[in-house]
Amino acid sequence: MKLLIFGLGYSAGYIAAAARARGWTVTGTTRDGREGTLRFDDEVAVRAALAEADAVLSSVPPEGKDDPVLARYGTALGGRLGYLSSTGVYGDAGGAWVDESAAITGRRPGRNAADAAWLARGARVFRLPGIYGPGRSALDRVIEGAAHRIDLPDQVFSRIHVRDLAAGVLAGFAGPPGAYNLADDLPCAQNDVIDFACRLLGRPVLPLQTMDAAGLSPMARAFYAENRRVANGKAKRMLGWRPVYADYRLGLRALSAITNPASASTAPAAASPDQR
Repeated sequence: MKLLIFGLGYSAGYIAAAARARGWTVTGTTRDGREGTLRFDDEVAVRAALAEADAVLSSVPPEGKDDPVLARYGTALGGRLGYLSSTGVYGDAGGAWVDESAAITGRRPGRNAADAAWLARGARVFRLPGIYGPGRSALDRVIEGAAHRIDLPDQVFSRIHVRDLAAGVLAGFAGPPGAYNLADDLPCAQNDVIDFACRLLGRPVLPLQTMDAAGLSPMARAFYAENRRVANGKAKRMLGWRPVYADYRLGLRALSAITNPASASTAPAAASPDQR
Protein backbone atom coordinates (compact mmCIF):
# COMPACT_ATOMS: atom_id res chain seq x y z
CA MET A 1 0.00 0.00 0.00
CA LYS A 2 1.32 3.42 -0.96
CA LEU A 3 0.03 6.31 1.16
CA LEU A 4 0.49 10.00 0.46
CA ILE A 5 -0.12 12.30 3.42
CA PHE A 6 -0.69 16.02 2.90
CA GLY A 7 0.57 17.90 5.95
CA LEU A 8 3.00 15.64 7.78
CA GLY A 9 2.69 17.24 11.20
CA TYR A 10 2.25 15.87 14.72
CA SER A 11 -0.76 13.58 14.29
CA ALA A 12 0.04 12.65 10.70
CA GLY A 13 3.55 11.70 11.81
CA TYR A 14 2.11 9.03 14.09
CA ILE A 15 -0.18 7.85 11.30
CA ALA A 16 2.82 7.58 8.98
CA ALA A 17 4.81 5.61 11.57
CA ALA A 18 1.93 3.20 12.15
CA ALA A 19 1.45 2.73 8.41
CA ARG A 20 5.15 2.03 7.85
CA ALA A 21 5.04 -0.50 10.69
CA ARG A 22 2.44 -2.36 8.61
CA GLY A 23 4.71 -2.35 5.58
CA TRP A 24 3.11 0.60 3.80
CA THR A 25 5.17 3.03 1.77
CA VAL A 26 4.47 6.57 3.01
CA THR A 27 5.23 9.89 1.36
CA GLY A 28 4.39 13.18 3.03
CA THR A 29 4.20 16.85 2.16
CA THR A 30 5.09 19.90 4.24
CA ARG A 31 5.14 23.59 3.40
CA ASP A 32 8.93 23.66 3.05
CA GLY A 33 9.81 20.08 2.07
CA ARG A 34 11.75 19.46 5.28
CA GLU A 35 13.14 16.11 6.43
CA GLY A 36 12.66 14.25 3.17
CA THR A 37 9.06 15.36 2.54
CA LEU A 38 7.73 16.89 -0.65
CA ARG A 39 7.15 20.62 -0.71
CA PHE A 40 3.41 21.18 -0.92
CA ASP A 41 3.65 23.58 -3.85
CA ASP A 42 6.00 21.34 -5.87
CA GLU A 43 3.22 20.32 -8.24
CA VAL A 44 5.33 18.08 -10.45
CA ALA A 45 6.57 15.95 -7.55
CA VAL A 46 3.25 15.93 -5.69
CA ARG A 47 1.21 14.99 -8.75
CA ALA A 48 3.66 12.21 -9.53
CA ALA A 49 3.24 10.89 -5.98
CA LEU A 50 -0.55 11.13 -6.30
CA ALA A 51 -0.46 9.09 -9.49
CA GLU A 52 1.29 6.26 -7.63
CA ALA A 53 -0.68 6.44 -4.35
CA ASP A 54 -3.22 3.81 -3.37
CA ALA A 55 -4.50 6.06 -0.58
CA VAL A 56 -4.35 9.78 0.18
CA LEU A 57 -4.81 11.44 3.57
CA SER A 58 -5.06 15.17 4.17
CA SER A 59 -4.34 16.69 7.56
CA VAL A 60 -4.17 20.22 6.12
CA PRO A 61 -6.69 22.56 7.74
CA PRO A 62 -8.75 25.00 5.68
CA GLU A 63 -7.42 28.46 5.01
CA GLY A 64 -10.36 30.82 5.23
CA LYS A 65 -13.08 29.40 3.02
CA ASP A 66 -10.78 27.19 0.96
CA ASP A 67 -9.30 23.75 1.45
CA PRO A 68 -5.72 24.04 0.14
CA VAL A 69 -5.46 20.40 -0.95
CA LEU A 70 -8.75 20.36 -2.84
CA ALA A 71 -8.04 23.76 -4.38
CA ARG A 72 -4.61 22.77 -5.75
CA TYR A 73 -4.80 19.02 -6.25
CA GLY A 74 -8.51 18.17 -6.32
CA THR A 75 -8.45 17.06 -9.96
CA ALA A 76 -5.56 14.64 -9.29
CA LEU A 77 -7.00 12.89 -6.23
CA GLY A 78 -7.81 9.20 -6.55
CA GLY A 79 -7.78 5.93 -4.67
CA ARG A 80 -8.91 5.76 -1.06
CA LEU A 81 -9.27 9.23 0.41
CA GLY A 82 -9.03 10.31 4.03
CA TYR A 83 -9.37 13.67 5.76
CA LEU A 84 -8.60 14.72 9.32
CA SER A 85 -11.50 16.93 10.34
CA SER A 86 -12.64 18.14 13.76
CA THR A 87 -15.53 17.43 16.10
CA GLY A 88 -15.79 21.22 16.16
CA VAL A 89 -18.07 20.86 13.13
CA TYR A 90 -20.84 19.87 15.57
CA GLY A 91 -20.71 23.19 17.39
CA ASP A 92 -21.91 23.59 20.96
CA ALA A 93 -24.21 20.76 22.07
CA GLY A 94 -24.72 21.96 25.64
CA GLY A 95 -22.95 18.87 26.96
CA ALA A 96 -25.14 16.42 25.01
CA TRP A 97 -23.82 13.41 23.09
CA VAL A 98 -23.20 13.89 19.37
CA ASP A 99 -22.64 11.23 16.74
CA GLU A 100 -21.99 11.41 13.01
CA SER A 101 -25.66 12.10 12.26
CA ALA A 102 -25.61 15.38 14.21
CA ALA A 103 -26.11 18.64 12.33
CA ILE A 104 -23.01 20.51 11.19
CA THR A 105 -23.26 23.86 12.94
CA GLY A 106 -19.63 24.56 13.90
CA ARG A 107 -18.39 28.13 14.34
CA ARG A 108 -15.72 27.72 11.60
CA PRO A 109 -17.45 27.80 8.19
CA GLY A 110 -14.25 26.82 6.38
CA ARG A 111 -13.91 23.61 8.41
CA ASN A 112 -17.58 22.78 7.93
CA ALA A 113 -17.26 23.25 4.17
CA ALA A 114 -14.06 21.20 3.92
CA ASP A 115 -15.62 18.37 5.93
CA ALA A 116 -18.59 18.32 3.54
CA ALA A 117 -16.41 18.59 0.43
CA TRP A 118 -14.27 15.59 1.37
CA LEU A 119 -17.36 13.56 2.22
CA ALA A 120 -18.82 14.43 -1.18
CA ARG A 121 -15.69 12.95 -2.77
CA GLY A 122 -16.22 9.64 -0.99
CA ALA A 123 -13.51 10.16 1.62
CA ARG A 124 -13.21 8.70 5.08
CA VAL A 125 -13.59 11.85 7.18
CA PHE A 126 -12.15 11.42 10.67
CA ARG A 127 -13.66 13.91 13.11
CA LEU A 128 -11.21 14.45 15.94
CA PRO A 129 -11.62 15.99 19.39
CA GLY A 130 -8.72 17.23 21.55
CA ILE A 131 -5.55 15.31 20.61
CA TYR A 132 -2.90 14.48 23.17
CA GLY A 133 0.22 12.34 23.22
CA PRO A 134 3.97 12.44 23.85
CA GLY A 135 5.08 16.04 24.30
CA ARG A 136 1.52 17.35 24.01
CA SER A 137 -0.50 16.46 27.06
CA ALA A 138 -1.79 17.80 30.35
CA LEU A 139 1.42 16.50 31.93
CA ASP A 140 3.49 18.79 29.72
CA ARG A 141 1.25 21.78 30.40
CA VAL A 142 1.49 21.25 34.16
CA ILE A 143 5.28 20.91 33.98
CA GLU A 144 5.54 24.04 31.83
CA GLY A 145 3.27 26.05 34.14
CA ALA A 146 0.77 26.51 31.32
CA ALA A 147 -2.10 24.45 32.78
CA HIS A 148 -5.27 26.05 34.15
CA ARG A 149 -8.37 24.89 35.97
CA ILE A 150 -11.21 27.07 34.71
CA ASP A 151 -14.28 27.57 36.89
CA LEU A 152 -16.93 26.39 34.42
CA PRO A 153 -19.19 23.79 36.04
CA ASP A 154 -20.55 21.04 33.78
CA GLN A 155 -18.14 21.85 30.93
CA VAL A 156 -17.30 18.56 29.17
CA PHE A 157 -14.89 17.68 26.36
CA SER A 158 -13.80 14.59 24.47
CA ARG A 159 -10.22 13.70 23.58
CA ILE A 160 -8.12 11.07 21.81
CA HIS A 161 -4.61 9.71 22.32
CA VAL A 162 -2.59 10.24 19.15
CA ARG A 163 -1.72 6.53 18.90
CA ASP A 164 -5.42 5.61 19.01
CA LEU A 165 -6.05 8.28 16.38
CA ALA A 166 -3.45 6.68 14.11
CA ALA A 167 -4.93 3.21 14.58
CA GLY A 168 -8.41 4.53 13.81
CA VAL A 169 -7.30 6.20 10.59
CA LEU A 170 -5.59 3.06 9.30
CA ALA A 171 -8.67 1.02 10.20
CA GLY A 172 -10.76 3.59 8.34
CA PHE A 173 -8.91 3.02 5.08
CA ALA A 174 -10.04 -0.60 5.23
CA GLY A 175 -13.64 0.42 5.94
CA PRO A 176 -16.37 2.14 3.94
CA PRO A 177 -16.29 5.86 3.13
CA GLY A 178 -18.09 8.24 5.49
CA ALA A 179 -17.63 10.25 8.66
CA TYR A 180 -16.13 8.67 11.78
CA ASN A 181 -15.69 10.15 15.24
CA LEU A 182 -12.40 9.00 16.75
CA ALA A 183 -12.67 9.75 20.47
CA ASP A 184 -12.02 7.88 23.68
CA ASP A 185 -14.78 6.43 25.85
CA LEU A 186 -14.81 9.06 28.60
CA PRO A 187 -15.79 12.64 27.82
CA CYS A 188 -15.09 14.68 30.94
CA ALA A 189 -14.24 18.09 32.32
CA GLN A 190 -10.80 19.42 31.42
CA ASN A 191 -10.34 20.15 35.12
CA ASP A 192 -10.48 16.41 35.85
CA VAL A 193 -7.62 15.83 33.41
CA ILE A 194 -5.50 18.60 34.91
CA ASP A 195 -6.19 17.31 38.45
CA PHE A 196 -5.08 13.82 37.47
CA ALA A 197 -1.95 15.12 35.76
CA CYS A 198 -1.02 17.06 38.91
CA ARG A 199 -1.44 13.95 41.05
CA LEU A 200 0.64 11.84 38.67
CA LEU A 201 3.40 14.42 38.91
CA GLY A 202 3.11 14.71 42.67
CA ARG A 203 2.14 18.37 42.47
CA PRO A 204 -0.59 20.33 44.26
CA VAL A 205 -3.92 20.61 42.51
CA LEU A 206 -4.20 23.97 40.76
CA PRO A 207 -6.74 26.54 41.98
CA LEU A 208 -9.89 27.29 40.03
CA GLN A 209 -9.71 30.48 37.96
CA THR A 210 -11.93 32.53 35.70
CA MET A 211 -10.89 32.82 32.07
CA ASP A 212 -9.98 36.46 32.64
CA ALA A 213 -7.77 35.65 35.63
CA ALA A 214 -6.07 32.86 33.70
CA GLY A 215 -5.31 35.25 30.83
CA LEU A 216 -6.56 32.81 28.21
CA SER A 217 -5.95 33.59 24.55
CA PRO A 218 -8.90 34.00 22.16
CA MET A 219 -8.16 30.51 20.82
CA ALA A 220 -8.24 29.03 24.31
CA ARG A 221 -11.45 30.89 25.12
CA ALA A 222 -13.02 29.45 21.98
CA PHE A 223 -12.13 25.98 23.27
CA TYR A 224 -14.28 26.62 26.33
CA ALA A 225 -17.14 28.06 24.28
CA GLU A 226 -18.27 24.57 23.24
CA ASN A 227 -19.56 21.75 25.39
CA ARG A 228 -20.27 18.27 24.04
CA ARG A 229 -19.71 14.54 24.43
CA VAL A 230 -18.51 12.77 21.29
CA ALA A 231 -19.84 9.26 20.64
CA ASN A 232 -17.43 6.77 19.03
CA GLY A 233 -19.84 3.87 18.42
CA LYS A 234 -19.82 4.06 14.62
CA ALA A 235 -16.03 3.64 14.38
CA LYS A 236 -16.25 0.68 16.74
CA ARG A 237 -19.05 -0.98 14.77
CA MET A 238 -17.90 -0.23 11.24
CA LEU A 239 -14.12 -0.33 11.59
CA GLY A 240 -13.56 -2.78 14.43
CA TRP A 241 -11.56 -0.05 16.17
CA ARG A 242 -11.21 0.27 19.92
CA PRO A 243 -9.15 2.93 21.72
CA VAL A 244 -6.32 1.35 23.69
CA TYR A 245 -6.36 4.44 25.90
CA ALA A 246 -10.07 4.31 26.60
CA ASP A 247 -9.91 7.24 29.00
CA TYR A 248 -7.50 10.03 29.91
CA ARG A 249 -6.29 8.19 33.00
CA LEU A 250 -4.93 5.29 30.96
CA GLY A 251 -3.40 7.69 28.47
CA LEU A 252 -1.73 9.93 31.02
CA ARG A 253 -0.43 6.98 33.05
CA ALA A 254 1.21 5.60 29.90
CA LEU A 255 2.74 8.98 29.06
CA SER A 256 3.94 9.41 32.63
CA ALA A 257 5.61 6.00 32.48
CA ILE A 258 7.56 7.14 29.42
CA THR A 259 8.70 10.47 30.85
CA ASN A 260 8.84 9.73 34.59
CA PRO A 261 8.75 6.00 35.43
CA ALA A 262 9.04 6.58 39.17
CA SER A 263 5.90 8.70 39.39
CA ALA A 264 3.91 6.16 37.36
CA SER A 265 4.79 3.19 39.56
CA THR A 266 2.06 3.99 42.07
CA ALA A 267 -1.40 4.91 40.89
CA PRO A 268 -2.74 8.21 42.23
CA ALA A 269 -6.06 8.61 44.00
CA ALA A 270 -9.10 7.99 41.87
CA ALA A 271 -10.11 10.79 39.56
CA SER A 272 -13.62 12.16 39.17
CA PRO A 273 -16.29 9.55 38.42
CA ASP A 274 -17.43 8.81 34.91
CA GLN A 275 -19.72 11.65 33.81
CA ARG A 276 -21.52 9.70 31.09
